Amino acid sequence: QVQLVESGGGLVQPGGSLKLSCAASGNIFTINTMGWYRQAPGKERELVAHISVGIRGGGSNYADSVKVRFTISRDNDKKTVYLQMNSLKPEDTAVYYCKAVNYADYVLAWGQGTQVTVSS
Repeated sequence: QVQLVESGGGLVQPGGSLKLSCAASGNIFTINTMGWYRQAPGKERELVAHISVGIRGGGSNYADSVKVRFTISRDNDKKTVYLQMNSLKPEDTAVYYCKAVNYADYVLAWGQGTQVTVSS
C-alpha cells in the first residue's frame, strides 16, 4: 500500500509563487512515476506535470498551460516530489492532487488534494 500526503497550498496573488509537496510512504519501491493533477470547479481533472521516480528512469513533462512557469522535482531518496509554481495566474486556481503510478501503469494512490487559489 502507498500513501501520499500533500501540503503547501494556499492563497496567493497573481504573479506570486507557491511550492507544493507530496510525501510518499508505504511500498514506495512499487512507484514508477509521480505527478501532479488539478481540478477546477466544473472542469475535469487534468495533468499538470509528472516525473519518473523508478528504476526505469525517464524525465518529466508538463501541460502546455504550465510549462516554463512550473517545475516538478524530487528528493534524492525519491520519496517526496515537489511542484514549484511561479508566475501564478487566476486560471491556475484549483485543487491540486498528487498521484503515484506503478510499473504496470496502475494508479497506486491519490493524495487528499490541496487547494491553490490565485486571486487579487
